Amino acid sequence: MLFSILNVFFCLAFAGFAYVNLNDKDSWLWVSIYMIASVGCGLATFGQYFPLVYLLAIGLYLVYAVILFFSENGVLEWITKYKQESIVHSMQATKPYIEKTREFFGLIIISAALAMNYFIST
Repeated sequence: MLFSILNVFFCLAFAGFAYVNLNDKDSWLWVSIYMIASVGCGLATFGQYFPLVYLLAIGLYLVYAVILFFSENGVLEWITKYKQESIVHSMQATKPYIEKTREFFGLIIISAALAMNYFIST
């Protein structure tokens, strides 16, 4: 029951995140990322699991997360150079590290949701 509730929550949340990314310059990437996760969680709600899809998506998302972590104005610089300034102060990405740091944490959350479904299915 708990996993069904979590999957409904993640399905709706990821679909909403995909919607708000429609106006981004890289919307093709982020709408795809969020919708894969949303559909995966939605299907899991009804007992349909696709462990190989979860593993493939998790692998790609974590590789991209590592790239964002070490990129210029990425998460590592946010931690070291910018001393972890707030990334939620405003919805506008007014500083160079904000967007990459938010994207990094989004990928980690998506990977965790898909990993939950992977372990439930196996």
